[in-house]
Amino acid sequence: MMLLHHNLGGALAAAAFVLLTLFTPSSHASSSFLPEFNAIKPRHMNLLKSAVLRQTSDEQKAALWRPLANQGWKTCVDSATGPTPPPSPKNSQGYLQVFLDGGLNQQRMGICDAVAVAKILNATLVIPYLEVNPVWKDSSSFVDIYDVDHFIDVLKDDISIVKDLPEDFSWSTREYYAIAIRATRVKTAPVHASANWYLENVSPILESYGIAAIAPFSHRLDFDNMPEDIQRLRCKVNFQALSFVPHIRSLGDAIVSRLRYPSGQKEVSSEFLTEVTETQGRPEAGKFVVLHLRFDKDMAAHSACDFGGGKAEKLALAKYRQVIWQGRVLNSQFTDEELRNQGRCPLTPEEIGLLLAALGFDNSTRLYLASHKVYGGEARISTLRELFPLMEDKKSLASSEERANIKGKASLMSAVDYYVSMHSDIFVSASPGNMHNAMVGQRTYQNLKTIRPNMGLLGQLFLNKSMDWTNFQEAVVEGHINRQGQLRTRNLKQSIYTYPAPDCMCQA
Repeated sequence: MMLLHHNLGGALAAAAFVLLTLFTPSSHASSSFLPEFNAIKPRHMNLLKSAVLRQTSDEQKAALWRPLANQGWKTCVDSATGPTPPPSPKNSQGYLQVFLDGGLNQQRMGICDAVAVAKILNATLVIPYLEVNPVWKDSSSFVDIYDVDHFIDVLKDDISIVKDLPEDFSWSTREYYAIAIRATRVKTAPVHASANWYLENVSPILESYGIAAIAPFSHRLDFDNMPEDIQRLRCKVNFQALSFVPHIRSLGDAIVSRLRYPSGQKEVSSEFLTEVTETQGRPEAGKFVVLHLRFDKDMAAHSACDFGGGKAEKLALAKYRQVIWQGRVLNSQFTDEELRNQGRCPLTPEEIGLLLAALGFDNSTRLYLASHKVYGGEARISTLRELFPLMEDKKSLASSEERANIKGKASLMSAVDYYVSMHSDIFVSASPGNMHNAMVGQRTYQNLKTIRPNMGLLGQLFLNKSMDWTNFQEAVVEGHINRQGQLRTRNLKQSIYTYPAPDCMCQA
């Protein structure tokens, strides 16, 4: 693919060739996508033509990449200014098991809640069991993803944690609870249950049997009306105790290094990654943005929006909805226009590319694509790639040998993306979701820039087919002035993991 540069020098013929290349289906499209898609045509041709020829001033680029100023808050999970946590109980009431479904980020929130519930119940927590994801078919366990010894050590003064149940309770397995009703299983924990609910309903089971297993458990602890020490403990788990296993951190560090120093060479060891870089005359570290392109088949099907793939795509998504959700997710009662006006349609790669271009990211921007699998494959990504030719991902930045430990494991691949996202200068999520929420929380905690797309505004702008680039860019910039990492304190019913202030932070 042809790389685009700012200085087109008025070469209209060259520009025409670029546009022809841009809006022709990519030859890199995977053949596995072709039966489901005809050529995916751009839906915003006029804006794309202007975006290709865009120029960004040095002043605009400097403002875009400038780190956030101090916002008057600091981390204080273990701060001397925070309350002194009560001592860890000496006599455990029994063992607590939890079974967590969902993807990496949903499970992460469940782990934090499990520690809090164990504290509430004065129970010994068994390392949480991660259910096999029904979409990605990933059977990765807690110890495959997180450093279990670090997890236990950080929390040793708060609760008791064991890796496995003692022999007397070895019968308490996922299979045991799957085949019959069991007195030790709690199935009725309400969504956002209170601390008192657990004391009234789970403590008696612990007292009678010495063990209680809660399944399902995701989103089973309230965010409000919790003792301050319980809130601080949830923060401690999320921001301190959950550290990825060494090989994920090593791969993440290598990818970050290659994004910041693209001229660096890499050397692969059989046991670990080694970066080979010049110690003399090493260039200044470059900046990069991470884009979480949340545009997988699940997201597209669930939204009931039209993404321009024609009748074949609509039929494919309808069939997928029926197969995966057996009619529980139906076509929306709203039209595509109504959904877009309400900001309820995921942004396509084309649309997120236009957003980034309008905000001032140019074709020299190093962009890391954090996504498991994009619906439509390269055919759908091609416009984004042409707007941002320096776009990278795990496959382009790490060899197959380096990626061997995460191959075919969605949770581990997501963990690498999570790690790289936390080390980026800017993070952007194409659409709201668990990854978006987790990153907003993590980066708020560290005062890092995070751009939150204004979905309602963008939906309305993309419906206006007559809008020119100047007006589109002005509307985008104005609509995102206060959506670039400005700290927002948590309101009632909002997640402590997305809005860590004031529960996890103190005013400086």
